[in-house]
Amino acid sequence: MEGLRGGGGHGEAAVDGGDERWVEDSSVDYQGRPPLRAATGSWKAAIERLSYFGLATSLMIYLTKVLQEEMKFAAKNVNYWTSVTTLMPLVGGFLADGYLGRFSTVLFSTLIYLSGLILLAISQLSPRLKPERNLHLHETLFFVAIYLVSVGTGGHKPALESFGADQFDDGHAAERVQKMSYFNWWNCALCAGVLLGVTVIVYLQEKVGWGAAAVVLATVMAASLAVFLAGWRHYRYRVPEGSPLTPLVRVLVAAARKRHLHLPSDANELYEVKPQNIKRRLLCHTDQLRFLDKAAVVEHDGGEERRGAWRLATVTQVEETKLVLAMVPIWVATLPFGITAAQVSTFFIKQGSVMDRRMGPHFTLPPASTFAMAAIGMIVAVAVYDKVLEPYLRRLTGGERGLSILKRIGVGIAFTIVAMAVAATVERRRLRSASPASMSVFWLVPQFLLMGIGDGFALVGLQEYFYDQVPDSMRSLGIGLYLSVIGAGSFLSSQLITAVDRVTSHGGAAAGWFGKDLKSSRLDLFYWLLACIGVANLVFYVVVATRYSYKTVMAGGKVVDDKAGDIECAAAAAAAAY
Repeated sequence: MEGLRGGGGHGEAAVDGGDERWVEDSSVDYQGRPPLRAATGSWKAAIERLSYFGLATSLMIYLTKVLQEEMKFAAKNVNYWTSVTTLMPLVGGFLADGYLGRFSTVLFSTLIYLSGLILLAISQLSPRLKPERNLHLHETLFFVAIYLVSVGTGGHKPALESFGADQFDDGHAAERVQKMSYFNWWNCALCAGVLLGVTVIVYLQEKVGWGAAAVVLATVMAASLAVFLAGWRHYRYRVPEGSPLTPLVRVLVAAARKRHLHLPSDANELYEVKPQNIKRRLLCHTDQLRFLDKAAVVEHDGGEERRGAWRLATVTQVEETKLVLAMVPIWVATLPFGITAAQVSTFFIKQGSVMDRRMGPHFTLPPASTFAMAAIGMIVAVAVYDKVLEPYLRRLTGGERGLSILKRIGVGIAFTIVAMAVAATVERRRLRSASPASMSVFWLVPQFLLMGIGDGFALVGLQEYFYDQVPDSMRSLGIGLYLSVIGAGSFLSSQLITAVDRVTSHGGAAAGWFGKDLKSSRLDLFYWLLACIGVANLVFYVVVATRYSYKTVMAGGKVVDDKAGDIECAAAAAAAAY
């Protein structure tokens, strides 16, 4: 028999303390061999290009000033584009994990991304396609271009970030700690790109034109692709094994087929494969969603064991299914955070466009450049957390991690609620000002900084959560799930704007909260509404997060637990009993 009993963690050790020189986490090098630790992976292969944010932050201004859209329609178009951009990674992550591989997905999606930037440049530089010559054709090409960027992002974002995290071995203590820092510094690198995007790129858009900016972005993207390809010999690769969702469906089918069977009193009687027969990590049994455990119950028919992929699952497969189902409440509880985050690239930027942006007698700050304040806030928050707060909390608690992942997300959500309250207060003061246009744009600094700090906790935490807590075979899809929080939040923000506008304007019969411009709008009340929604949701989030059980991985006969480091499987089972 190839299996063994002992899903509760009392079986043989998964790792027998092999040669430290080799990586034993099922990854391979460029020749398909087990990777040599010193020559592959780690930080040398995880540094990603400096990204840009110029397109997203300037989109609101472009739609209202160049395409002459009303503010509420422009905000909805920005939110729809953001939604597609951040929901497409679910498709890209699925293809990367199951069929194409993460490296190939990065390559193909970057080429699509480049085609969108090139088309954007053509729509801006060709005299016949300029908006003053043919607004309808220009608008069509413009939207096709930015949605090509969305499709490219769908594969690029989840595959590249998860491919970078794959360069660190979870089974190696030093590399596991490095991976925790990887997500922090990944976001610092992205924010550095954001700063360049909302300053240099936006300046080009304002002073030279969108065509020149698109050419620069395409050049930078092409150069980043060349740098990425140059390191192919040093990467660690994961071989795709087909749809990552199939094993989850098999568990559900097997559990449904055996729904009338009784669960054994001892979890060690559930089916699990021998650790030495596979390279994949094994998970310890938990008592959550016990009905799924029936998928791992071994049936006996006339003394013979009944098997089959759709009839018998391992404890690890059952636990992976539990993890995915347990993520649903967390995902739902973070959607209001996504709604709040959508305001930064829409209404925050629009506020800045109607305020005094002069910085001396000869320079006026472009509206989209105000986003730099949020990027600075995030860089500061991440750097302080990684270099000061987390090391202090590690010494204080004695664990590998300072804050648990979900606590970090909760802290970030709390910061964004405060940001909405501050934004409402500032907007109210602007509306009451005798000369709103003379109010300095630097009044927006607190709300941008608070949102940036909140992102430094919540966004980084969400990335790490959805990468770490999903099954190993669907980590790109996990990054897609993280991005879907922002995408679904942007979509819900559009729906909320529509609903609030309909209610407050009594179906268009009166002036509502959203007028044709900020002068006739009441953004302050909308911000207060978001703050109230955030407070109510934070209570729900705390309830969900306190009930969550983290992934427990057997490594050398021990459990790698996100709360407390390494603990014996037997001790974990005993603690659960109490």
